[in-house]
Amino acid sequence: MIFRTATKADIAEIQIIRNSVKENILSNPDLVTDTDCLDYITKRGKGWVCEIENKVVGFSIVDLKENNVWALFVHPTYDKKGIGRQLHDKMLNWYFNQTDKSIWLSTTPNTRADLFYRKSGWIEIGVYGDGEIKFEMTFKRWINRNC
Repeated sequence: MIFRTATKADIAEIQIIRNSVKENILSNPDLVTDTDCLDYITKRGKGWVCEIENKVVGFSIVDLKENNVWALFVHPTYDKKGIGRQLHDKMLNWYFNQTDKSIWLSTTPNTRADLFYRKSGWIEIGVYGDGEIKFEMTFKRWINRNC
């Protein structure tokens, strides 16, 4: 397993992973364009990928402008191998090295992602969009998570 910064060359594989998930499915895959991905990993924030045998199997992207997690997905074939956890932690370590502002994300209720974020210390703060759960992570909670 290799974890590294996402690049423009990874976008095609990022899109494949995003559209292969079984939960938190995009209602219209055309709404997340390659240009959007490039903007988020080069201008708005940063992204990471996990590679196994030269194939991208998971990715995470954080947005510094809106202080949110734009994406964190692992291809279903590679679920439950700790990839999501490592991508999550790399992303939040980087984010909180840039700012001490709280970060938020949203996800569909009653999914594996919902449980993952709760176990990771995220706090539910409300509803977002069309019934998604809105979570928040504060700088203090992230820094003190292992104390």
